Formats: sequence, C-alpha cells, structure tokens
Amino acid sequence: MEINKLSDIRGVVAVMDIPEGRFVAIAANLGADHNFGSRSDLPGARLPETAAEAALARYVATWRVPDQSLPMYIPSPEVAFSLRRGGFDQPSNLPLTATTVFLTWPGQQHGVTIPSGSLCLAFAQGSFTFPSGQYIYDLALEVPGTAVTVANITDDTLAEAGKPMLGSSEVVGYTERYDSDTGELEIRTLNP
Repeated sequence: MEINKLSDIRGVVAVMDIPEGRFVAIAANLGADHNFGSRSDLPGARLPETAAEAALARYVATWRVPDQSLPMYIPSPEVAFSLRRGGFDQPSNLPLTATTVFLTWPGQQHGVTIPSGSLCLAFAQGSFTFPSGQYIYDLALEVPGTAVTVANITDDTLAEAGKPMLGSSEVVGYTERYDSDTGELEIRTLNP
C-alpha cells in the first residue's frame, strides 16, 4: 500500500494479526504492560468482523516508523540481560524461536503481516494506492468515482477481511484511479 495523501493519522496497537494495507476498525486495546512501558493508552485496531464494523473501518493500517537499526527482530526476543553481554554466540541466548528477523523494514514491502500486539499506524481521510491482490477486483472498480466498501470476516473470509471491494452501501471511499498496466487501485477514503 502506498500513501498518497492523508489528513488523519493515529497510533494504534494491532489486537490481531493484520496484513499491512488493510482497512481496520478501531477497537478496544486489551493489551497490558509491554517490556518497560505501557501500550494501554493507545486504541486497538482489528480487521472488521461484521458488515456494521466494516462500515466503520475507515483507517488503513501500516507498520510504524521504526526507531531501531536493522536487523529488526519481531517480536523482540525476551531473553535475559546476558544478551546485552555476550550476544548471540551464547547458548543460553539462542534459539530465537517465534521471532522473525527482518533485514529490510517490513513497511517497505507490500502486505507483510503486522503481528498482534505490535504498534502500527492507522491512516484515514486520504488517498491510498493498493497493489494488485490487496483489493477484491471487480471490473467496475476501474471506473473513477465507483463506491468502495470493506470486506469483513463474517460475510467474506479472514483472508479477505479488510480488503477494499466494490459496494453500494456502507461506503468508505471512492475509486480515484486504476492503473491497467500494474493493476494498482487508488482509493480516496471518507472521514472516519
């Protein structure tokens, strides 16, 4: 997903795994303390479960801007302070199970899943470009001004939830441009 223009941004915590570039609904953050701080003061974000929730899903989720150097370990490994001394060559500090090592910031790639409990950004009231495969294609979406709705878990599937699609009710935005060479779809979203 590419951000072309925006006027509303908020920091959120993913309360479920969210593929980057999906529309999300703002939800209660059920998280608690995290390492040396708290994330309980931030709202949560989740893929819409019902059509009513999808109508309110006017935020597009993406990775937060990192404040750490590469490589990135997500989630951060929870190991003893001995990791600060000795590093990864110490047997007690390995293996890093359930941790993904990123050599490139995940936000520079399309559709990388934001793990549950991670900080992320939610953008609204803007213009966003979705690459082919990150929206539910319909020939009518190629026409500028076509109404766009959001797929939800109940009516669609978890794999499709949060993807923009053709619709006439519960509209969250409109098609601005379709690139027939690349299959990219640019959508202008409404106010949240």
